[in-house]
Amino acid sequence: MTSSVLKPTTVPSGAWAGSSRALGRFALGACVPVLILVLWQLVGQSSAMSGVVPVPMQVGRAWYDWMFGNPGMGLNPYLGTWFGNVQYSTMRVAQGFILAMALGIPIGLAIGWSRITSLMLDPLVQGMRPIPITAWLPFSIAVFGIRDMGSIFLIFLGGFYAIIVNTTQGARDVDRNLVRAARMMGASSGQVLRRVVLPAAMPSIFTGLRIGLGISWTAVIVSEMVAVKSGLGYVLWDAYYVGRMDIVLADMVSIGLMGFISDRLIVLIERRVLVWRILQNH
Repeated sequence: MTSSVLKPTTVPSGAWAGSSRALGRFALGACVPVLILVLWQLVGQSSAMSGVVPVPMQVGRAWYDWMFGNPGMGLNPYLGTWFGNVQYSTMRVAQGFILAMALGIPIGLAIGWSRITSLMLDPLVQGMRPIPITAWLPFSIAVFGIRDMGSIFLIFLGGFYAIIVNTTQGARDVDRNLVRAARMMGASSGQVLRRVVLPAAMPSIFTGLRIGLGISWTAVIVSEMVAVKSGLGYVLWDAYYVGRMDIVLADMVSIGLMGFISDRLIVLIERRVLVWRILQNH
Protein backbone atom coordinates (compact mmCIF):
# COMPACT_ATOMS: atom_id res chain seq x y z
CA MET A 1 0.00 0.00 0.00
CA THR A 2 1.11 3.46 -0.65
CA SER A 3 0.50 6.03 2.00
CA SER A 4 -0.49 9.51 0.98
CA VAL A 5 1.01 12.40 2.82
CA LEU A 6 -1.21 15.44 3.29
CA LYS A 7 0.69 18.58 2.52
CA PRO A 8 -0.18 21.67 4.51
CA THR A 9 -2.16 24.21 2.61
CA THR A 10 -0.13 27.31 1.91
CA VAL A 11 -1.53 30.73 1.30
CA PRO A 12 0.21 32.72 -1.43
CA SER A 13 2.28 35.57 -0.15
CA GLY A 14 0.35 37.93 -2.40
CA ALA A 15 -2.88 37.06 -0.63
CA TRP A 16 -1.29 37.77 2.77
CA ALA A 17 0.03 41.07 1.48
CA GLY A 18 -3.39 42.02 0.11
CA SER A 19 -5.11 41.11 3.38
CA SER A 20 -2.54 43.09 5.36
CA ARG A 21 -3.05 46.16 3.19
CA ALA A 22 -6.83 45.89 3.49
CA LEU A 23 -6.54 45.51 7.27
CA GLY A 24 -4.21 48.49 7.44
CA ARG A 25 -6.60 50.66 5.41
CA PHE A 26 -9.50 49.61 7.63
CA ALA A 27 -7.52 50.43 10.79
CA LEU A 28 -6.54 53.85 9.46
CA GLY A 29 -10.12 54.57 8.45
CA ALA A 30 -11.55 53.42 11.79
CA CYS A 31 -9.15 55.18 14.17
CA VAL A 32 -10.69 58.65 13.79
CA PRO A 33 -14.34 57.49 14.14
CA VAL A 34 -13.38 55.48 17.24
CA LEU A 35 -11.66 58.53 18.70
CA ILE A 36 -14.77 60.62 18.01
CA LEU A 37 -16.96 58.03 19.75
CA VAL A 38 -14.67 58.04 22.80
CA LEU A 39 -14.69 61.85 22.99
CA TRP A 40 -18.44 61.84 22.46
CA GLN A 41 -18.89 59.41 25.35
CA LEU A 42 -16.72 61.54 27.64
CA VAL A 43 -18.46 64.77 26.71
CA GLY A 44 -21.90 63.20 27.05
CA GLN A 45 -21.10 61.93 30.54
CA SER A 46 -19.85 65.30 31.79
CA SER A 47 -22.05 67.22 34.19
CA ALA A 48 -22.26 70.22 31.88
CA MET A 49 -23.68 68.18 28.98
CA SER A 50 -25.70 65.62 30.94
CA GLY A 51 -29.18 65.36 29.45
CA VAL A 52 -28.21 67.58 26.49
CA VAL A 53 -25.94 65.32 24.42
CA PRO A 54 -26.98 61.63 24.51
CA VAL A 55 -24.11 59.14 24.77
CA PRO A 56 -23.38 56.75 21.87
CA MET A 57 -25.10 53.77 23.53
CA GLN A 58 -28.29 55.75 23.97
CA VAL A 59 -28.18 56.93 20.35
CA GLY A 60 -27.52 53.36 19.20
CA ARG A 61 -30.57 52.04 21.04
CA ALA A 62 -32.77 54.82 19.64
CA TRP A 63 -31.42 54.16 16.13
CA TYR A 64 -32.13 50.42 16.47
CA ASP A 65 -35.72 51.10 17.60
CA TRP A 66 -36.12 53.61 14.78
CA MET A 67 -35.06 50.88 12.34
CA PHE A 68 -36.67 47.73 13.71
CA GLY A 69 -39.15 48.83 16.37
CA ASN A 70 -42.81 47.89 16.11
CA PRO A 71 -44.74 51.04 15.11
CA GLY A 72 -47.92 49.62 16.66
CA MET A 73 -50.80 51.96 15.89
CA GLY A 74 -48.40 54.41 14.25
CA LEU A 75 -48.50 56.91 17.10
CA ASN A 76 -44.71 56.90 17.55
CA PRO A 77 -42.97 58.13 14.37
CA TYR A 78 -39.58 56.90 15.67
CA LEU A 79 -40.40 53.17 15.72
CA GLY A 80 -39.78 51.13 12.58
CA THR A 81 -39.84 54.10 10.18
CA TRP A 82 -36.13 54.49 9.37
CA PHE A 83 -36.14 52.52 6.11
CA GLY A 84 -39.16 54.39 4.79
CA ASN A 85 -37.63 57.79 5.48
CA VAL A 86 -34.31 56.75 3.96
CA GLN A 87 -36.19 55.60 0.86
CA TYR A 88 -38.01 58.94 0.54
CA SER A 89 -34.79 60.95 0.85
CA THR A 90 -32.81 58.66 -1.46
CA MET A 91 -35.44 58.80 -4.20
CA ARG A 92 -35.52 62.60 -4.04
CA VAL A 93 -31.72 62.83 -4.18
CA ALA A 94 -31.62 60.38 -7.11
CA GLN A 95 -34.21 62.32 -9.12
CA GLY A 96 -32.68 65.74 -8.48
CA PHE A 97 -29.12 64.53 -9.03
CA ILE A 98 -29.91 62.71 -12.28
CA LEU A 99 -31.59 65.87 -13.59
CA ALA A 100 -28.55 67.94 -12.56
CA MET A 101 -26.24 65.47 -14.26
CA ALA A 102 -28.33 65.32 -17.44
CA LEU A 103 -28.20 69.11 -17.82
CA GLY A 104 -24.91 69.98 -16.14
CA ILE A 105 -22.60 67.73 -18.16
CA PRO A 106 -23.66 68.76 -21.70
CA ILE A 107 -23.96 72.45 -20.78
CA GLY A 108 -20.57 72.34 -19.06
CA LEU A 109 -18.99 70.71 -22.11
CA ALA A 110 -20.55 73.34 -24.36
CA ILE A 111 -19.30 76.22 -22.20
CA GLY A 112 -15.81 74.75 -21.92
CA TRP A 113 -15.50 73.89 -25.61
CA SER A 114 -17.31 76.72 -27.38
CA ARG A 115 -16.22 80.31 -26.90
CA ILE A 116 -19.58 81.66 -28.07
CA THR A 117 -21.49 79.42 -25.64
CA SER A 118 -19.11 80.45 -22.87
CA LEU A 119 -19.76 84.14 -23.53
CA MET A 120 -23.51 83.52 -23.54
CA LEU A 121 -23.95 81.21 -20.53
CA ASP A 122 -20.91 81.39 -18.24
CA PRO A 123 -21.74 84.84 -16.77
CA LEU A 124 -25.25 83.63 -15.91
CA VAL A 125 -23.92 80.46 -14.27
CA GLN A 126 -21.27 82.32 -12.27
CA GLY A 127 -23.79 84.97 -11.22
CA MET A 128 -26.38 82.47 -9.94
CA ARG A 129 -23.95 79.97 -8.44
CA PRO A 130 -23.27 81.93 -5.19
CA ILE A 131 -26.98 82.01 -4.29
CA PRO A 132 -27.34 79.50 -1.40
CA ILE A 133 -29.92 76.73 -1.40
CA THR A 134 -31.71 78.28 1.58
CA ALA A 135 -32.33 81.44 -0.43
CA TRP A 136 -34.28 79.39 -2.99
CA LEU A 137 -36.63 77.92 -0.35
CA PRO A 138 -39.30 80.68 -0.50
CA PHE A 139 -39.28 80.53 -4.31
CA SER A 140 -39.57 76.73 -4.26
CA ILE A 141 -42.53 76.76 -1.85
CA ALA A 142 -44.27 79.54 -3.78
CA VAL A 143 -43.94 77.72 -7.11
CA PHE A 144 -44.18 74.03 -6.17
CA GLY A 145 -45.87 74.14 -2.77
CA ILE A 146 -45.24 71.56 -0.03
CA ARG A 147 -44.58 68.74 -2.47
CA ASP A 148 -41.76 66.51 -3.68
CA MET A 149 -41.14 68.66 -6.75
CA GLY A 150 -39.98 71.55 -4.58
CA SER A 151 -37.44 69.32 -2.86
CA ILE A 152 -36.25 67.86 -6.18
CA PHE A 153 -35.81 71.39 -7.56
CA LEU A 154 -33.55 72.37 -4.64
CA ILE A 155 -31.55 69.14 -4.95
CA PHE A 156 -31.13 69.82 -8.66
CA LEU A 157 -29.73 73.28 -7.94
CA GLY A 158 -27.39 71.88 -5.31
CA GLY A 159 -25.80 69.40 -7.69
CA PHE A 160 -26.05 71.37 -10.92
CA TYR A 161 -23.48 74.09 -10.27
CA ALA A 162 -20.78 71.74 -8.97
CA ILE A 163 -21.22 69.50 -12.01
CA ILE A 164 -21.28 72.29 -14.58
CA VAL A 165 -18.24 74.15 -13.16
CA ASN A 166 -16.05 71.03 -13.00
CA THR A 167 -17.19 69.85 -16.44
CA THR A 168 -16.42 73.26 -17.92
CA GLN A 169 -12.94 73.24 -16.43
CA GLY A 170 -12.31 69.71 -17.66
CA ALA A 171 -13.31 70.66 -21.22
CA ARG A 172 -11.09 73.74 -21.15
CA ASP A 173 -8.06 71.79 -19.95
CA VAL A 174 -8.07 69.30 -22.85
CA ASP A 175 -4.65 68.97 -24.48
CA ARG A 176 -4.86 71.02 -27.68
CA ASN A 177 -2.39 68.71 -29.39
CA LEU A 178 -4.96 65.93 -29.17
CA VAL A 179 -7.55 68.19 -30.77
CA ARG A 180 -5.15 69.18 -33.56
CA ALA A 181 -4.27 65.54 -34.19
CA ALA A 182 -7.95 64.59 -34.43
CA ARG A 183 -8.65 67.42 -36.88
CA MET A 184 -5.66 66.45 -39.01
CA MET A 185 -7.16 62.97 -39.29
CA GLY A 186 -10.38 64.47 -40.62
CA ALA A 187 -12.55 64.43 -37.49
CA SER A 188 -15.53 66.78 -37.46
CA SER A 189 -16.29 69.13 -34.56
CA GLY A 190 -18.89 66.71 -33.22
CA GLN A 191 -16.46 63.81 -33.42
CA VAL A 192 -13.75 65.82 -31.67
CA LEU A 193 -16.16 66.72 -28.89
CA ARG A 194 -17.37 63.13 -28.51
CA ARG A 195 -14.13 61.23 -29.05
CA VAL A 196 -11.51 63.61 -27.62
CA VAL A 197 -12.97 66.30 -25.37
CA LEU A 198 -15.47 64.15 -23.46
CA PRO A 199 -13.01 61.34 -22.55
CA ALA A 200 -10.32 63.86 -21.57
CA ALA A 201 -12.80 65.76 -19.36
CA MET A 202 -14.14 62.64 -17.60
CA PRO A 203 -11.86 62.91 -14.51
CA SER A 204 -13.09 66.46 -13.88
CA ILE A 205 -16.68 65.40 -14.57
CA PHE A 206 -16.50 62.66 -11.93
CA THR A 207 -15.01 65.13 -9.47
CA GLY A 208 -17.99 67.36 -10.09
CA LEU A 209 -20.37 64.42 -9.67
CA ARG A 210 -18.91 63.56 -6.27
CA ILE A 211 -19.04 67.17 -5.06
CA GLY A 212 -22.52 67.65 -6.50
CA LEU A 213 -23.83 64.48 -4.88
CA GLY A 214 -22.62 65.64 -1.47
CA ILE A 215 -24.31 69.00 -1.93
CA SER A 216 -27.47 67.19 -3.08
CA TRP A 217 -27.65 65.36 0.26
CA THR A 218 -27.30 68.70 2.03
CA ALA A 219 -30.07 70.14 -0.14
CA VAL A 220 -32.47 67.26 0.51
CA ILE A 221 -32.15 67.73 4.28
CA VAL A 222 -32.74 71.47 4.02
CA SER A 223 -35.72 71.01 1.71
CA GLU A 224 -37.32 68.24 3.78
CA MET A 225 -37.22 70.42 6.88
CA VAL A 226 -39.59 72.90 5.21
CA ALA A 227 -40.83 71.82 1.78
CA VAL A 228 -42.08 68.24 2.46
CA LYS A 229 -43.35 66.17 5.36
CA SER A 230 -41.27 62.99 5.06
CA GLY A 231 -37.65 61.90 4.81
CA LEU A 232 -34.56 62.23 6.99
CA GLY A 233 -34.68 66.03 7.00
CA TYR A 234 -38.25 66.10 8.21
CA VAL A 235 -37.46 63.59 10.98
CA LEU A 236 -34.43 65.65 11.99
CA TRP A 237 -36.48 68.80 12.52
CA ASP A 238 -39.44 66.97 14.08
CA ALA A 239 -37.20 65.12 16.55
CA TYR A 240 -35.49 68.35 17.57
CA TYR A 241 -38.89 70.02 18.05
CA VAL A 242 -40.06 67.31 20.49
CA GLY A 243 -36.70 67.08 22.28
CA ARG A 244 -35.52 63.70 20.97
CA MET A 245 -31.81 64.49 20.66
CA ASP A 246 -30.98 60.78 20.43
CA ILE A 247 -33.03 60.57 17.21
CA VAL A 248 -31.49 63.84 15.99
CA LEU A 249 -27.98 62.40 16.33
CA ALA A 250 -29.05 59.04 14.86
CA ASP A 251 -30.52 60.96 11.92
CA MET A 252 -27.28 62.89 11.44
CA VAL A 253 -25.28 59.66 11.38
CA SER A 254 -27.80 58.20 8.93
CA ILE A 255 -27.35 61.17 6.59
CA GLY A 256 -23.58 60.79 6.71
CA LEU A 257 -23.85 57.05 6.09
CA MET A 258 -26.10 57.47 3.05
CA GLY A 259 -23.83 60.18 1.67
CA PHE A 260 -20.79 57.94 2.12
CA ILE A 261 -22.47 54.97 0.41
CA SER A 262 -23.60 57.06 -2.57
CA ASP A 263 -20.11 58.57 -2.89
CA ARG A 264 -18.58 55.08 -2.95
CA LEU A 265 -20.97 54.15 -5.76
CA ILE A 266 -19.74 57.11 -7.81
CA VAL A 267 -16.12 56.10 -7.12
CA LEU A 268 -16.87 52.51 -8.20
CA ILE A 269 -18.39 53.72 -11.46
CA GLU A 270 -15.44 56.06 -11.99
CA ARG A 271 -12.95 53.21 -11.62
CA ARG A 272 -14.80 51.17 -14.22
CA VAL A 273 -15.21 54.03 -16.68
CA LEU A 274 -11.69 55.43 -16.23
CA VAL A 275 -9.84 52.11 -16.08
CA TRP A 276 -7.40 53.48 -18.68
CA ARG A 277 -6.38 56.21 -16.24
CA ILE A 278 -5.70 53.72 -13.44
CA LEU A 279 -3.54 51.61 -15.77
CA GLN A 280 -1.72 54.74 -16.94
CA ASN A 281 -0.91 55.79 -13.37
CA HIS A 282 0.54 52.35 -12.60
